Amino acid sequence: MPETPAAKRPVALAIFLIVAGVVGWYAAFALTVEKFTTLTDPTEALGCDFSVLVQCRANLESWQGSLFGFPNPIIGLAAWIAPIVIGVALLSRASFARWFWVAFNLGVVGALAFVIWLINQSVFVLGTLCPWCMATWAATIPLFWTVTLYNLKEGNLPVPAGARRVADALYGWVPAITLASYLVVAVVAQLRLDVLGSL
Repeated sequence: MPETPAAKRPVALAIFLIVAGVVGWYAAFALTVEKFTTLTDPTEALGCDFSVLVQCRANLESWQGSLFGFPNPIIGLAAWIAPIVIGVALLSRASFARWFWVAFNLGVVGALAFVIWLINQSVFVLGTLCPWCMATWAATIPLFWTVTLYNLKEGNLPVPAGARRVADALYGWVPAITLASYLVVAVVAQLRLDVLGSL
């Protein structure tokens, strides 16, 4: 059976999935370690606590930090393995059925929804910016745009041809779209928390 030409393989997507997965997994791991610290010695300073505004403790010790009855980072430890595995599989010339891409995209949409909720809670309720949480946000946002636009342009998601063409055009602009998304979060945080004024 002939191999798929390298030009037709989504190499850039595969590499991005691996990188995003590693960043997200490491952030989840770091948060899990910090959570263990709060449980074993509540008085010990956390490595991610830099100020009243920039810290992890408030987030980890809040109910929002254990939304499903266990620490949120545990979700990340499990979930971030998926993009890593998929990325490695794509580099190995694996191909996936449409239902698989749809299921993966649904998971990514769920991850983005969860992150948006966490951003809202962190900025508007807890009044803090958790460094490792922000690393998770920073990995999830481009993951959503990349996977969704890829699936739209490739026809894995059932949309009209016109929508596929738009997605194809936007796919090359994922870095700019991601940057714009980051700026929205930064502006909201600045307006609510006056981050610059606290420096």
